[in-house]
Amino acid sequence: MAEQRYRWSSEQLREQLAIIDGKRSPEKVLTNATYLHTYLHQWKKGNIWIDQDRIVYVGERLPSKLEQCEVIDCSGYYLVPGYIEPHAHPFQLYNPQTFAEYAAKWGTTTIINDNLMLVLQLSKKKAFSFLRAAESFPVTMYWWCRFDGQTELENEEEKFSYAAIKEWLRQKTVVQGGELTGWPRLLAGDDAMLYWIQEAKQMKKQIEGHFPGASEKTLTKMMLIGADCDHEAMTGKEVYERLLHGYTVSLRYSSIRPDLPVLLEEMKALGIGQYDRLIFTTDGSTPSFYEHGIIDQMIRLAIEKGVPIIDAYQMATVNVARHYQMEHLHGSITTGRIAHINFLQAPDDPTPVSVLAKGQWVKRDGYSKAVSSLDWGAFGMAPLRLTWQLSLDDLQFSMPLGMYMENSVIMRPYSISIDTSHDELSTAHDESFFMLVDRNGKWRVNTVVKGFATHVKGLASSYSNTGDLLIIGKSKRDMLLAFQRMNEIGGGIVLVEDGEVIHEIPLPLGGVMSTKPVEELMMEEKRLKTMLAERGYRFADPVYSLLFFQSTHLPYIRITPKGIYDVMNKTILFPSIMR
Repeated sequence: MAEQRYRWSSEQLREQLAIIDGKRSPEKVLTNATYLHTYLHQWKKGNIWIDQDRIVYVGERLPSKLEQCEVIDCSGYYLVPGYIEPHAHPFQLYNPQTFAEYAAKWGTTTIINDNLMLVLQLSKKKAFSFLRAAESFPVTMYWWCRFDGQTELENEEEKFSYAAIKEWLRQKTVVQGGELTGWPRLLAGDDAMLYWIQEAKQMKKQIEGHFPGASEKTLTKMMLIGADCDHEAMTGKEVYERLLHGYTVSLRYSSIRPDLPVLLEEMKALGIGQYDRLIFTTDGSTPSFYEHGIIDQMIRLAIEKGVPIIDAYQMATVNVARHYQMEHLHGSITTGRIAHINFLQAPDDPTPVSVLAKGQWVKRDGYSKAVSSLDWGAFGMAPLRLTWQLSLDDLQFSMPLGMYMENSVIMRPYSISIDTSHDELSTAHDESFFMLVDRNGKWRVNTVVKGFATHVKGLASSYSNTGDLLIIGKSKRDMLLAFQRMNEIGGGIVLVEDGEVIHEIPLPLGGVMSTKPVEELMMEEKRLKTMLAERGYRFADPVYSLLFFQSTHLPYIRITPKGIYDVMNKTILFPSIMR
């Protein structure tokens, strides 16, 4: 079994050498392979020997021994390295295992994951146990270490203490610090975050930024502090500015920012023809966005926009590996690398028909292999079981300040002028009752949200940034019923209308993630989007809307466990109320 980030044991290395000497046979030999040679920047022909999870030879030779060896004739196929997703949020209704299983079918065999949900939902001991369990996935799983909770937390000092951060950074599968959603706090003098960045750099780990709309001055300062990469460029000019200052730039194509086609067009207009510091990310999109692929769909778009084919593949493979200093393990079909290999029908068709992940078939001739399920209970991820009830007394909305959804990410404060004393609001306007309730029942925040929808009677969601409960609607009684049904199903998203549950997405893993395959989850999410759109929701992604309600890295006002929060002035405008 591979250990220490695939530093193979002495015994394993000796066995691999014995294969080269003709004393042992490899497990698999790929013959007559036309494969992309990353370093020669050309397609080569040869044979590829694989033993367990490692490529032990690539060249013209065939092994002397072929006993108990699977020989695969690769004539007619084009082989490329497994793709790497460098910026995943593996908790967008799906969970890390189901997302990894789905991604592998599309050729994405290495994923670098956000650890935020693990930090907020699990104890350190359970979280680290999960990281170790994830090493057994066919997909290689790496992680980030967050330096803040992306909202105002009651127990932030505990979750993001010096000791906790250092322990996370020491985990062998944690390869970077960030993303730096709290960079304004850092530039304002937060020495704790600066210390954690320095610790990460001392451990030779990368730092991921989060700099939407950043000025050249901010980009300069963040590079001096230690940032290495940023995924928030939304124009070709912003890509250029980041490259100018030495950043690696993640080009994004996601459910709320499908920017890649425009970025590539604007980059071309600016004369950017060097791709070595460019990589791809889907930035943790919601399930239905992945219906047609993961990183493979980005490679396809790049080729269609005129990026040379080999450069497009390298943006999805070796460029990422080089940035994260793991080129000795990932990013190429060369001797010594992990055996992540995609089999393509044509060089310009990046969606594989067969996939090897860690040397094992996860997809063969278009058919995917089922992966054994994970015992999530062993890591403390159980269905939500609330031992308290919400009542009409909790649904009192006297706050004068509401939250206006200007677009998918921007929320502004506004003065509430409607009468909120009634049990039901009119559908003639787009203002709705809005609550954030502690999942332990200790506190609540009651306000009004404008712009979310016109005809949503009752929606309850245990899916949120912190795992606390979001309740929205026109009807207090439908809101209560949605809350009750959400609790009955062990957590999830529930939509109620006129006393009837009309849609639900069960999320039995702590109330924030599903156990269903991504394909099934897509259908449930699509149905939710359709039903909300029919009821006046006008933005691209309701799941992200639920996540972003609490996210204090976005302007201008947010609902948090501490109360209504002014992002720009970093103050609580109206505190949460104890129940």
